[in-house]
Amino acid sequence: MTAILMQIDAFTDKPFRGNPAAVCILPAAADPEWMQNVAKEMNLSETAFLFPQAEGFNLRWFTPAVEVDLCGHATLASAHALWELGYLELNATAQFFTRSGLLTASRQGDWIELNFPVTPPEKVIAFPDNLAVALGVTPKYVGKNQFDYLIEVDSEEIVREMQPNFTLLKTFPVRGFIVTSLANNLTNNTGYDFVSRFFAPGAGIDEDPVTGSAHCCLAPFWHEKLNKTEFLAYQASARGGFVKVRSQGDRVYLGGQAVTVLRGDLIN
Repeated sequence: MTAILMQIDAFTDKPFRGNPAAVCILPAAADPEWMQNVAKEMNLSETAFLFPQAEGFNLRWFTPAVEVDLCGHATLASAHALWELGYLELNATAQFFTRSGLLTASRQGDWIELNFPVTPPEKVIAFPDNLAVALGVTPKYVGKNQFDYLIEVDSEEIVREMQPNFTLLKTFPVRGFIVTSLANNLTNNTGYDFVSRFFAPGAGIDEDPVTGSAHCCLAPFWHEKLNKTEFLAYQASARGGFVKVRSQGDRVYLGGQAVTVLRGDLIN
């Protein structure tokens, strides 16, 4: 099968920063085993596969190991690809039909805004004893939604300096672990409100550079704590990236930028 293949850095305006995603634009539906093999070949945190259908595009996401139900940065990258290649007019809204329902993306100047479902955490009172050991931190709060654990710690410095035990994290039956704290206002010169990191060794990703779907959980968490609906978030991975977050009822709007770094043809 011949298909367009792109590599796009999402949640950044600079190449080699943010979160790289592969985007594969297909003429029609493809075999899931083939898509999983392509994702394994790309060896990025996510590879997005999309093809045209009535009123939009079918969209699926694969890590090198599994298909996932929701992915922000590969959706952002997919929308960027459609506008860049002329599949959509610049003022058109991208509509994606996914395992998480209808998702949309629209251009807001130099930024792209995604409309995603909110996935709030519920506080976990009796969390596993080895969770703190696996993360190497002392939790201030532990919550959980349908995908991930959410762990709040005392400071941005703790988030940045974490060195989790990935082998131990892989034994937990969840997609991943979101670790977050308020920003350090003494050293924060860019005005972001909170920081996070995301670890998902069970899904084949030790650390994801910038995770849009994690902010569907972070948005209601920080909304409740700070009584705000709009935030600038920073994901403090080695590559790093910024996410504009806007909470509105059962939806969360995620803003980011994207840069194409590679474009070619997938011929097998």
